[in-house]
Amino acid sequence: MPGNIGWQGALLIILVLLLVFGPKRLPEMGRSLGRGMREFKDSLSGKDEDEELEKAELTPPATKTTQASDEAKPQPQSERVSS
Repeated sequence: MPGNIGWQGALLIILVLLLVFGPKRLPEMGRSLGRGMREFKDSLSGKDEDEELEKAELTPPATKTTQASDEAKPQPQSERVSS
């Protein structure tokens, strides 16, 4: 039966994976596998559409600061302050 591996089999699989991929690459592979499984689950349940709509509603549009643009414009002579 393929479902009954046991602790010795699991240890052997982990050792082989460490030898093949190395200790640095193995956690990255686990993270990417978990992220992919989460995205798959969310796409099946329809959560990804709701999250995209919420992000779009919560993010305000980018606006320029009026203070920086006012400083760059030259003032007409009638508004200039003489010293």
